[in-house]
Amino acid sequence: MNQLAIEVKGLQKKFGGKIVLDGIDLAVPKGKIFALLGPNGAGKTTFINILSTLIVPDAGTVKVAGYDIVGNKEEVKSSISLTGQFAAVDEMLTATGNLRMMGRLSGLSSSESRIRTTELLKYFDLVEAANRRVKTFSGGMRRRLDLAISLVVGRAILFLDEPTTGLDTRSRQLLWDIVLKLAASGITIFLTTQYLEEADQLADEIAVIANGHVVAQGSAEELKSRIGGEVIEFRNEKDQIIREFPTDGSIHELKRVLDRYRGNYTDGVRVSIRRPTMDDVFLDLTMNKQEVSL
Repeated sequence: MNQLAIEVKGLQKKFGGKIVLDGIDLAVPKGKIFALLGPNGAGKTTFINILSTLIVPDAGTVKVAGYDIVGNKEEVKSSISLTGQFAAVDEMLTATGNLRMMGRLSGLSSSESRIRTTELLKYFDLVEAANRRVKTFSGGMRRRLDLAISLVVGRAILFLDEPTTGLDTRSRQLLWDIVLKLAASGITIFLTTQYLEEADQLADEIAVIANGHVVAQGSAEELKSRIGGEVIEFRNEKDQIIREFPTDGSIHELKRVLDRYRGNYTDGVRVSIRRPTMDDVFLDLTMNKQEVSL
């Protein structure tokens, strides 16, 4: 039995003369949260649009839920849900109206649509706002409603394209909690994000793309380990980072760095040691753009 929700081999896509994706290979196990990271313009949205059958690849093979995205397009579409970067809701309808309308459009009967709407309003903490027009909703509420709409009919795989863009910290955390609950229920989640902390907090596995290639793939801890055990920071009087060095955390390594750079800085400069973050990983991978095997 195939345990992969998504399988990508040699994926290529270009627009005009520009190669956006150049020989991508990925495998996403069922029931996991998989995050795709990359700088702006790296092809994250193009990738997710290919996986969801919205764009046809130029070369390579892509299977979603065991189906080829070109030869079995309808089977793929019946196995997935997609939430794009911008909330796709009708602002003049209420939350209830949006959900019931999508239920009927998805083939549910009137009674089934009512039942499913009630379930989703509770799940996404929208009961108190159920009968308000969406145009009065905050950004976080719209995002939760948009995600609820994508789940009106249960699907095995959920694609989230930068789901928390523009949300405040509290709204982002609420959405993270929902994503984790969905994954715990067995849904495979494939997300793109510009927030490194988001990938760190949510994803079982992360892939980083740059210049059309996967430059690294692994868990957050595996990716951080490539930076080194710890990072030495030099900060100025305003507590701004002025230089950083990866280190193994040993006294010998700390002494070597201090001896080498001590003469470059004033007495007001402070030195500290911290664990690597996804920011360190992202900068290292997307600036160096060297392919790494983990």
